[in-house]
Amino acid sequence: MGDFNLALVIVAIVVVAIVFLVNVYLLVNYQHPDDVNQAYFPKFVVVFGLSIAAISILMLPADVANRQACRHAIYNGACNLTLPMKDLWLAVYVIDAILVFFVIPFAMFYYEGDQDKSIGKRVKSALWWVVSTAIVCALVLGILYGLVGKVDFTVRHLSSSTTSFPNSWVFNSGQQCIGNGVHQCSAYSASPSSEKTWTMRSTFPEYVVALATIVGSVLFSIFGGVGIACLPLGLIFSFIRRPKAVITRSQYIKEATELGKKAKELKKAAESLHQDERSGAKGRKHRKNVKEVEKELFQLEEDVKLLEEMYPQGEKAETTWALTVLGYLANLVFGILGLIVSVAWIAHIIIYLLINPPLSPFLNEVFIKLDDIWGLLGTAAFAFFCFYLLLAVIAGATMLGLRLVFITIHPMKWGATLMNSFLFNVGLILLCSISVIQFCSTAFAYYAQATAAQEIFGHTLESLRGIKYLYKYNIFQIAFVILAGLTFVYYAAFGWRRKKPSGRFQLST
Repeated sequence: MGDFNLALVIVAIVVVAIVFLVNVYLLVNYQHPDDVNQAYFPKFVVVFGLSIAAISILMLPADVANRQACRHAIYNGACNLTLPMKDLWLAVYVIDAILVFFVIPFAMFYYEGDQDKSIGKRVKSALWWVVSTAIVCALVLGILYGLVGKVDFTVRHLSSSTTSFPNSWVFNSGQQCIGNGVHQCSAYSASPSSEKTWTMRSTFPEYVVALATIVGSVLFSIFGGVGIACLPLGLIFSFIRRPKAVITRSQYIKEATELGKKAKELKKAAESLHQDERSGAKGRKHRKNVKEVEKELFQLEEDVKLLEEMYPQGEKAETTWALTVLGYLANLVFGILGLIVSVAWIAHIIIYLLINPPLSPFLNEVFIKLDDIWGLLGTAAFAFFCFYLLLAVIAGATMLGLRLVFITIHPMKWGATLMNSFLFNVGLILLCSISVIQFCSTAFAYYAQATAAQEIFGHTLESLRGIKYLYKYNIFQIAFVILAGLTFVYYAAFGWRRKKPSGRFQLST
């Protein structure tokens, strides 16, 4: 067993190193050219935050493996020699909360500060916002923890009579327990009045994790429910809307001229908004104008990309066009595979979580059977389903950001992602990763039974005073399924259409 634990520690160290290197690779290749060789602190926050999010997702499979490390031990206390998963969970999620509510907002305020101001003034302004947020959060957390930071467990008081030690043991369907004529044990025959409520105070780290999970669950239900449908369907409809053939040079010049005019209009609108902001205009109309310009800019970038695809240039134009066609075919393939995964997720939620008692363990059995084929196959499939939910959250946030005024657009683009978009998406991933773990530990309770994650996210979280009813009645799961269904209907009706920019800006004077 000691060898198993040593191997588990080695695998954990190697995985952490790989996760860190992959996140550095993503940062280097996704970053905007304007951020090269600068903005080092936001870059460190991005890499560290993505690493924490990825590690938190991978910790649940590690928790399952850690539970199995002492399953066949022959001496007491063997499980004390395994990894301290509960302490690791709490440490990761306290770091998660600090990054989401303090470090990432500071980095975003500093990065988005007026470039004409000195570094000291930008740091001072960012610190003022973060300290104000910290004071408010500390007061809210302290008051809530003092008032309702307790866990209410429902327990049943059992009692039974004594009997002489039998000479022989006879058990069958008619004699299930010790004693003459006793057909059911005390746990089955106990009266409803034997149920009691056992109240105890939760630890403060557990309470912080619980509240962060609630906030993340709201965002996860909205963005994840929308994203689990729009992620695969967006890929499929991008194939349907793909350019069918290369356009002529005259058509290219005409389209490029129109895009150039629109770019000049956008530049003029952005300069006017910047002047309004410096003069103190930060009202509702100003925010609406900024949102409109962001949407038009995003659509303009998509139009430019599409035009470049429809008229490849250079000596390798034919090769470029062939790669474009293959790219859209890949979108179709990945979209179909993603649609299968999305349907499997929705079916599993309905079959295993919303119907009581569950009709079938469904994906739980799939993972267990994959583990029987090869030890890490089920773990890899489990990790993939969890990561797929995070991708769905990003896709849902991008889709809603293009359509709702109060949600900011932060698209991730290869070689063209600014640090504020990086930081926003990292914060969203971190906040939703807690909810994804809680969601997965509930959805795959049969596969991840008796783990430290279930102790935190199952027993404690679902029994926390004032919060437990959200989980008792499956509020988040129901909202997730409803939004997914509405998004499927929306894409079926309007997904094949290509949104055209309005070209209208309501600039304040």
